[in-house]
Amino acid sequence: MRWGKPEDEGARPSDVTETLLVAPSAMAAWDADQAVTELYGSQYRPLVRLAALLVRDVATAEEVVQDAFVAMHGAWRRLRDPDKALAYLRQTVVNRARSVLRHRAVVEKYAPKGLPDVQSAETGAIIELERAAVIKALHTLPNRQREALVLRYYADLSEAQIADAMGISRGAVKSHTARGMAALRNVLEQQS
Repeated sequence: MRWGKPEDEGARPSDVTETLLVAPSAMAAWDADQAVTELYGSQYRPLVRLAALLVRDVATAEEVVQDAFVAMHGAWRRLRDPDKALAYLRQTVVNRARSVLRHRAVVEKYAPKGLPDVQSAETGAIIELERAAVIKALHTLPNRQREALVLRYYADLSEAQIADAMGISRGAVKSHTARGMAALRNVLEQQS
């Protein structure tokens, strides 16, 4: 490990496994490229871990950290104390993570709700045609049979409730319902 500014400012270490640690006070004299490169090499992974814990997503954490480094590079000359660049980076990562979380909350709050299962237009048309055919066939039945079927299958009433509504016995309800179903089936078979 070497501390301080490298002898040749433009030279890069030839061994990529070598980590060059720079004393913080030496960073103040460096330009943005050198300083950000050094910080990136030594702090990228810890900052990604920090961001991942905050945003609960590694890919987003990497984006947050990349954006923080880009922002720091652009603001390097405005840093009052370049020795505090790491603190600036951490603060930027935390602020950007908060922004990501706020954005997620807004997206989740206003995300369109899943549409209910809707049948296709063709299915709806077929159902409507069948319904129209049944209604047309119902009008051909005698009144008592039609009433018994409508109360039973459309109003979903019990035999006792139908008997009370029609003013007839439960046996008569069964008889009218059975005869009405047979007649309805006959009419619908003739139509198709």
